Amino acid sequence: MKKRTHNQHTTARTVLIALIAAASIASASCSKKAQPAAAQAEPAGNTAPERIIAVFVPGIVSGSPVYEMLVAGVSKAVDEAAEAGASIRVQVIEAGTKQADWGAKMTTLAASQKYSLIVSSNPALPEIVDPISKQFPAQRFVIFDSFFEGNPSITTYRYNQREQGYLSGYMAALASSSSMKYANKAKKIGLVAGQEYPAMLSVILPAYLEGAQAVDPEFEVDFRVVGNWYDAAKGAELARAMFESGVDVIMPISGGANQGVVAAAREKGFYVAWFDDNGYAKAPGYVVSSSIMAQERLAYEKTREWIQGTLPEGTAGTVGIADGYVDFVSDDPLYVETVPVALREQQAALLARLKNGELALPVK
Repeated sequence: MKKRTHNQHTTARTVLIALIAAASIASASCSKKAQPAAAQAEPAGNTAPERIIAVFVPGIVSGSPVYEMLVAGVSKAVDEAAEAGASIRVQVIEAGTKQADWGAKMTTLAASQKYSLIVSSNPALPEIVDPISKQFPAQRFVIFDSFFEGNPSITTYRYNQREQGYLSGYMAALASSSSMKYANKAKKIGLVAGQEYPAMLSVILPAYLEGAQAVDPEFEVDFRVVGNWYDAAKGAELARAMFESGVDVIMPISGGANQGVVAAAREKGFYVAWFDDNGYAKAPGYVVSSSIMAQERLAYEKTREWIQGTLPEGTAGTVGIADGYVDFVSDDPLYVETVPVALREQQAALLARLKNGELALPVK
């Protein structure tokens, strides 16, 4: 039997080591192929990032129907999308009633880069948001009850408040010129605004007068401004002074100060024309009209469009009576009890003319 040489032993060891290494690699390879069934079920990066929609309330939600409708509409659209599997949620931010604070609070939201969309509602907001959007061009805004053109980051929708103001002025003048308990012969109605802003001065106030003068060209409007959106005491003070000057119907568009006007109506004995939602229950027997806007419906529809990627961004739209977004509440029992049938019939005839297009009141 021949002895193996040193070289032969070395070669054998080398082959053996190579075979062991190859077997180890093969074993490791087989192990890797057998393991990942569970791991591959949720591959990394396949989960869509969560989107957050902020509802910026320039005031307080509770007790503010316009903002209650806004939150309800946005929340409904988000809830539906989440139930369908979308990774999305809504966050409500109350900015308070001091308009001077809104800009800083909106800037904080945009600077956080946390929100895919910021939704709000107020005629004064576009002018506040415009410079903020230029600091944060990726941030998108949808603002209801406002109109602003020329900024790709800001989408706005306004209600035809010429129609709304006209309806309110017409009913106010009908009540004022009637034989109703608190009516007088002065042919003078009033409007109390929280603050002066473009839509108020160029649309609502002129339309309110236009509607009143459609009843009688001699009607005039006493217009006064609270200076903020929360001072009920100041609202009551202005309303009392207007009453003393001969006003027998007042339309308050002044946020929390509206309650002061209503309190003064009960105290002094004059009528109230309510704006934006059904207000007959605010003061039964004193509220003679309620012109409304379908804020919840519009907020829901436009939020849903944004979620689906079909919202035309950077545009400015107008909706009104023909679309069903502006209307007059004529079926409330309190309205029927308070306003004589002859006046209700005249108001119904006006509303029908606006709905069928016989009377057109475009926003100028």
